Amino acid sequence: PTYSVMKYSICYQNHYRESVAELTEQHVIHYEVDKDLLPLILSNCQYSLERGHETISQYDLPRIQRQILTRFLQGKPLITRTGIPTLVNTQERDYDSIFKAVKGKVHQDTLSSLTRNALSRELESYSEVCEALKIVELLLGFLSMTGGDPMMPLVAYLQDVLKMALGRCTLRHCVCLWQLLSSLKSEKMLQRLKREDKIELKGFLSRGIVDQWLLEMHEFLLLNLGRPRATDDYTPTWGVKETVAAYMDGKKVEVPLYVEDKFPENLTLSQIVETWKYSVTARQDKHQRAHSIFMF
Repeated sequence: PTYSVMKYSICYQNHYRESVAELTEQHVIHYEVDKDLLPLILSNCQYSLERGHETISQYDLPRIQRQILTRFLQGKPLITRTGIPTLVNTQERDYDSIFKAVKGKVHQDTLSSLTRNALSRELESYSEVCEALKIVELLLGFLSMTGGDPMMPLVAYLQDVLKMALGRCTLRHCVCLWQLLSSLKSEKMLQRLKREDKIELKGFLSRGIVDQWLLEMHEFLLLNLGRPRATDDYTPTWGVKETVAAYMDGKKVEVPLYVEDKFPENLTLSQIVETWKYSVTARQDKHQRAHSIFMF
């Protein structure tokens, strides 16, 4: 149906176009299926019945198409998208171009150390940082097209959205604010290993063969957590073992039984980088000691 509409519009309607801003109800194609379409279709249907067989329905498709074109499409304009901001998936946004566009329309300054520190304290949780970052990304998209007064408070522009956290900032801080919130988001995603985590992990590494598990963990880090905006798909509180095991299951690779039984349950994705680094270092130290003993 979409192809038919486009083909008709392109062939017969090129001389008649309307932008969205100038649309009226008369320009829009509208119909009700039960009231408009079904009677049209049924009036162009022939039935035949043979003894011992089901009823056969034959539709006059060319006639149906002509009637749809003349009844619903004839006299309607081809609607153009002139003046409409195009929505783009945030993962596909070119922030370098957006920043240049914003800076060209709204003078940008850096945030003071006092403001940066205050924001870092107020946005305590990972979810709060993500919410604030989404608001700033939305704001940047609009500013790149419309511009604005650099001294206008953000809360005035956003109609008091996140007023507590962003109340110290103005439009001239948008790019710097994005830098800060993106950094905070990454910081919330990464946590150091605690002493007890290291003890538990060292015990796991010392009692089994874990080379393939570390290779799978490294591949997961590179291909999944290493791509742009990975934190939109993975939550830092998810367990390392469950997440990497699910990744391996998706590849139809069997998770070693020793890993399922002995890998520390309390390690989360926010610690996966430190977990991998500690594991590789501990394994290298173990091999170095074994080599020294052999040489001696």
